[in-house]
Amino acid sequence: MSEKKTLLLQPIQIGPLTLKNRVMFPPLTTGYEERDGSIGEQSFHFYERLAKGGTSYVVIGDVAPVNTASPTPKLCDDRQIPSFQKLADALHAYDCKLALQLFHPEYDVPGVGRLIMGSMAAAKEAEAAKAAGNMELFEQKMAESGEIRGKAYAKLRHDMHYFVTEATVEQLAEIKQAIADCAVRAKKAGVDAIEVHGDRLLGSLCSKDLNHREDAYGGSLENRVRYALEVVAAIKGAVPDLMLEYKLPIITVNADGSQRGKGGLLPKEAKQFAVMLEQAGVDMLQVAQANHTGNMGDTIPPMGTVPYNWVLPVAAEIKKLVSIPIATVGRVVTAEAGEQILQEGSADVIGYGRSLLTDPDFARKAETGEPIRTCLNCNKGCVDAIQNRQYLSCVLNAENGNEASVSIRPGNGVKKIAVVGAGIAGLEAARVAAKRGYMVTVYDKAKKMGGQILLAAVPPRKSEILRAVEYYEQILPVLGVEVKLGQEPDQEELNKADAVIAAVGAYNVIPPIPGADAANVVSAWDILAGEKKVTGRCAVIGGGLVGTETAEYLLEQGCTVSIVEMLDQIAAGESSTILPIIEKDFKDHGVQQYTQTKVTAITPQGITAVHTQTEEAVTIPCDYVVMAVGSRKISFSTEGITVPVLFAGDCSGEKTAGIAEAVRSGYHAANGI
Repeated sequence: MSEKKTLLLQPIQIGPLTLKNRVMFPPLTTGYEERDGSIGEQSFHFYERLAKGGTSYVVIGDVAPVNTASPTPKLCDDRQIPSFQKLADALHAYDCKLALQLFHPEYDVPGVGRLIMGSMAAAKEAEAAKAAGNMELFEQKMAESGEIRGKAYAKLRHDMHYFVTEATVEQLAEIKQAIADCAVRAKKAGVDAIEVHGDRLLGSLCSKDLNHREDAYGGSLENRVRYALEVVAAIKGAVPDLMLEYKLPIITVNADGSQRGKGGLLPKEAKQFAVMLEQAGVDMLQVAQANHTGNMGDTIPPMGTVPYNWVLPVAAEIKKLVSIPIATVGRVVTAEAGEQILQEGSADVIGYGRSLLTDPDFARKAETGEPIRTCLNCNKGCVDAIQNRQYLSCVLNAENGNEASVSIRPGNGVKKIAVVGAGIAGLEAARVAAKRGYMVTVYDKAKKMGGQILLAAVPPRKSEILRAVEYYEQILPVLGVEVKLGQEPDQEELNKADAVIAAVGAYNVIPPIPGADAANVVSAWDILAGEKKVTGRCAVIGGGLVGTETAEYLLEQGCTVSIVEMLDQIAAGESSTILPIIEKDFKDHGVQQYTQTKVTAITPQGITAVHTQTEEAVTIPCDYVVMAVGSRKISFSTEGITVPVLFAGDCSGEKTAGIAEAVRSGYHAANGI
């Protein structure tokens, strides 16, 4: 995709705006904002980095026009304007346009806010009483604070289901005015466009499932979309010269016939509404998955759960009905996929959300032909972080979220670097060292690069993780990195380098359980590598990520599976968007889960164990026992090596590393030489 003739790299006119290409960063909650919702240093440098990488259009998601308790960006006060102005100016320096997605949550913000403030005030009084030595008043005020806080959360839970129906016309009018006022502040800040968040309050009002009103805002499609059109009109009246985009949420249908999403519209009504939005003066429609389900995996699905760009068929149908541009988003992970969508005429702009977290230089590389680091859709660092109220960071991008302080440094002279281990940590170390201008050689005794990633890609739905390895297969030759597979370097060869990075990985642990050395005991790693095969009844010891994913693989092979785990739950570290899928799979296949259970012995007939809390004896009949209790780092001997040795990945610490830790340790090891 190195030629300018590609549509992805061509400019497009959207209302009063000209975008230099079709690469869009869609609204994605980051958690980078300051406590008051303004754009701080972390937000600023994150979005600026996208602009530097060639992105033409950035939308900041979930910008609240009122002072909500939600940790989102806010533009509800003139004092916040300068921070947005600074960002707009920075993006404009790279010919990147800035939009704010204005939204209002589906709850009574002032009502919930008053309760939260009341709880905080009582807690403050309690601390003052404690400082004065009045413990009786302290306890009284703390109890009062807890009671008010409980009321706040109870109201919030209630409102999430019923506010859309119970909100008065006066409340809706106040919210509409707040949105218009926010748009005016955005214009003062130099923002180029407003995106109306068609989900949340507006999507709830549009929804047949959530809107049970009996007034002019409920019932027929015309009534349910009335408020959304009023908001559009209010924004158009307040800032007529800004480009106006509308996120049109689509309730899609899963393979089993169930609906994905609640707030929003089913395709038939969405197509009618799209025509109304164009008539109302909207300049672009972003056709996207509806949310409001409680699980972000429905809106931002993990790998292998839905087709790529699963909402595109609806977007393509809407495009035929309107003359304004259509943006599409959702599991479009490559430049080639985006180009195909544009060439087919299904959409006009491509939203690359998670993909731009993985590689903010996506647009620039699409133009130059440099390999693009491709998103895995794993949801580990991004979506899980959003749901856990943490700031997001891609597992493959060591700079993500820390753009102001983390970048590849220029090299320190001419150096030769030897990297021992071609797992993900070693490969990232090789990339960074080569980017710094060093001559790099990678060694691995295995015949293929990738290390444990090759195992992780075997279970159901996990094959997309191989994109992590494919990127290094593409980029390392471009950077001049020599990869020697099937080779273990000796001391003499390593000492020819100026520095060694050891990334030799880990091995699967077999615990010292009586019977663990029997013929019916196999390693999860050996099964996933295809070196061992089991049949019949299998008991997996270890309910962590490897254990649960191996269990799913065994189910796919026709085995009957039990899982034994000492903790009180399985898959404790799994993505919250994937866990419900695993749980359903286990339920459908009748997987027996023995939590808080410790194995005491393995026999030819199966497993004997004990419940760690009740001390009750447990017997689990099985034909094979599969060990998935964890891994331990492989030691790398520095004896006889006379050059500096740095460590990365599993072998760099006491605990073995996940993919995010492996990438970051490889990055920092190479960046520190």
